[in-house]
Amino acid sequence: MKHLMMAVALWVTAAIGTWAQDLSALARVEANGTAITESWGRGATLTVSLSQGVPFRVFHLADPYRVVIDFNEARFGTLTPADILPEAGQVTAVRFGAFKPGWSRMILDLGAPMKAAEVSMPIDTSSGAAQLRVVLAPTDAEAFAALVPPPDLDLFTPAARKPPQPQPDEAFVVVIDPGHGGIDPGAIRDGISEKNLMLEIALELRDDLRRRGGIEVFLTRDRDVFVSLPGRISTAHEVNADAFVSLHADALSQGQARGATVYTLSEDASDAASAQLAAQHNRSDIIAGVDLAGADDQITGILLDLARQETAPRTDALADWLVAAMDAAGGPINKRPRRQAAFSVLKSADIPSVLIEVGFLSDKRDLANLRDPVWRAGMVSAIADGIVGWKMEDETRAAFLRK
Repeated sequence: MKHLMMAVALWVTAAIGTWAQDLSALARVEANGTAITESWGRGATLTVSLSQGVPFRVFHLADPYRVVIDFNEARFGTLTPADILPEAGQVTAVRFGAFKPGWSRMILDLGAPMKAAEVSMPIDTSSGAAQLRVVLAPTDAEAFAALVPPPDLDLFTPAARKPPQPQPDEAFVVVIDPGHGGIDPGAIRDGISEKNLMLEIALELRDDLRRRGGIEVFLTRDRDVFVSLPGRISTAHEVNADAFVSLHADALSQGQARGATVYTLSEDASDAASAQLAAQHNRSDIIAGVDLAGADDQITGILLDLARQETAPRTDALADWLVAAMDAAGGPINKRPRRQAAFSVLKSADIPSVLIEVGFLSDKRDLANLRDPVWRAGMVSAIADGIVGWKMEDETRAAFLRK
């Protein structure tokens, strides 16, 4: 028999879920044969050509309507969304990329509710090549809602990772958070993606801080992989961080922004542009198919408000040090370099946390700077100067208060 049909779909409650067994990674997604075809009024079909069979799962998410496919592990190479979906239709958009260590994710945005009516992965027994086929059929909102897994269902068990070891209280620990990653590319301009650029800057900043001595540095991600917003905060708590610095270089679709800017947490944005950026950042988890239900409940309450009363002045001081250091290095910095917004990634109550827009990819001058390795090195050094300056001041202040 030329093809071996693998049974890969198992219904868990009302969702298609779990993994195919006894298939090996690592697979390539082949451009030839990977496409979304539509039958107007009758649904659409996703076909993914793979160099070999891999475990995978298919499930549904709502608000907005989506069908999600996870692979263990599929490399997409140079394939772009336009290669798979040249024109929006019943499937309005497609995204894909690394999601968790060892896993990749593809997301189909739907213009109307459609269910995965047929799921199969025939494998060629002679070559091992496989073809995933997901047939989407129209359905109604009520039927689609029944397919969405409950929030407390563990739909994804990531590859085991060794958690970072908590550092002793006397150690000074900084967590650097390269924005976006994996399936969430962040801003993209002229072939430059925010996720790759921020990872490069984060690695350079880590090395700079470690060379100065007396500072331990952890990254929320050290490669191109998706990390949820709560996961980024969890890393800081796991290592008893003294400071959390998130790095970004966003693009604004409305208004103009240019120059380095440092954000601290506030439920009320200091301006419209800050509100727009916070909305973009906080949507990353939704885009990647992560359920954020209940996230706000975890960061509210009287005790956390009291903790922030102590942390807020230290956070403001960290932001001031960073702005001063970047300005002294020649920046350029934004004309209003200190701003506030409700960034979810800054909501740790007990750790001074800031978000740095190193520049804006939507601005030609900033884009040119961000492309320049010499400029990036100067900016990295300036950020390190700001962190070290704040560290010394904060330690002096703490020693004075203990007396």
